[in-house]
Amino acid sequence: MKMTKKSVMNLSKGLIAAALLAASFAQAEETAPAASDLVVNQASSLDELLDNVEQRRVVESRENTSREQQFAREKASQARLLKNAEDERLREQRRSDRLETQFEENEIRIGDLSEQLDKRLGSLRELFGVLQQVAGDTRGGFEGSIISSQYGNRGEWLGQLAKKMGTSSQLATIDEMETLWFELQREMTESGKISKYPGTVTKISGEKVPTEIVRVGSFALLGDGEYLQWNPESQSITELPRQPTGRHTSTVEALQDAAPGEIVELSVDPTRGSLLALLIQAATLGERIGSPTSLFADGQGGEVGSVIILGGIVGVFLALERLITLFLVGSKVNAQRKNPVPSMDNPLGRVLNVYEENKNVDVETLELKLGEAILGETPNLTKRITLIQVISVVAPLTGLLGTVIGMIETFQAITLFGTGDPKTMASGISKALMTTVLGLCVAIPTTLLHAIVNSRSRELVHIIEEQSAGIIADHAEKAGKSLG
Repeated sequence: MKMTKKSVMNLSKGLIAAALLAASFAQAEETAPAASDLVVNQASSLDELLDNVEQRRVVESRENTSREQQFAREKASQARLLKNAEDERLREQRRSDRLETQFEENEIRIGDLSEQLDKRLGSLRELFGVLQQVAGDTRGGFEGSIISSQYGNRGEWLGQLAKKMGTSSQLATIDEMETLWFELQREMTESGKISKYPGTVTKISGEKVPTEIVRVGSFALLGDGEYLQWNPESQSITELPRQPTGRHTSTVEALQDAAPGEIVELSVDPTRGSLLALLIQAATLGERIGSPTSLFADGQGGEVGSVIILGGIVGVFLALERLITLFLVGSKVNAQRKNPVPSMDNPLGRVLNVYEENKNVDVETLELKLGEAILGETPNLTKRITLIQVISVVAPLTGLLGTVIGMIETFQAITLFGTGDPKTMASGISKALMTTVLGLCVAIPTTLLHAIVNSRSRELVHIIEEQSAGIIADHAEKAGKSLG
């Protein structure tokens, strides 16, 4: 067969395009290998290129057939899954319809049964309502009662009973109602008894100490000669931060040491702890006055109060010193009045000695000599008495000064913080009142001591002057007789 030049050129162009297509297929297989194991090599001639194209077409046809078969299998599987899901949905819908119908029937049945229960309960429902209320109220009372320190776990049982009564599905039994009645009766009975029983006291440090507890009704807990307190939160017996004054604590010791049947005095808090809590918070005498180590400046009177106290101490010591000294001097003077022989260990003896030394002088001279001797003895009998009087006068004035300072502090606190919180004004008011009290407490005894000391001193001076006047009178009488 003859071919023209033009046809040969067209055939060459077609073979070149096929070669390029085969080359691109070969490059694609290198970058992304196919499932077939066939390897297409580069064609070295047109015949080889044609064979490669034919082989590639066969491979692609086989792969396409495999994909179609796999898709058909998966399509059938998906169809089965869809059919199963639709069947399951239909079954659940039918089940939902059945449950909904059953729910409606149960609601109707519950309503009928509730109505039937209400008819059968009748007035018992009111009884159980009251029982629930009583159980709840009694639980709170029992948890705060000190009787629970002896009979524990009562509140827990009452809480369970109240919770049970709060449900409409459970009813109280006869035993539970009798137990509630028994606990109420026991609470009333024990509130009138004094009981002793072993217990555990929690100290302030956290240490738990076994102690014999004495319970006075529902009013007081005692142990080791001290008041104790019942902690409702922890349901335990705890130690008070501090004890009340000694007068109340002494009654505790007397009760614990009392024999059965013996009647003793005891301080009881009728408010079941409220008054006792206030009593232990009140400042003691030491806190009001202050400690001697800080010169009393840490008391409620402050620095002014410490000045008043120190002045009072000085005044009392001076008065005591004068009383003792004048008592001893008075004893010696009384002894000298009975003894005609002068003694130099007392003022009267020294005055009599002056007379013995001047018996031969005239009356005027002797009077002057004895007057001089009396004037010399008087300062020793009256010294430091004026200082006591000054302290008795200055103490209330100093207290008034402290009162003014305390009121100034109070008004300053009111200016800064207002009158909403009384505690902000308490410091100034305490200082004002405490300094007034301290000033009066110092002034009253020092005034009395000054009166006693001054009276005793004047009495001794009067005795000396009386004896001196008697001596002068005797001397004048003797001188007159001698002249006659």
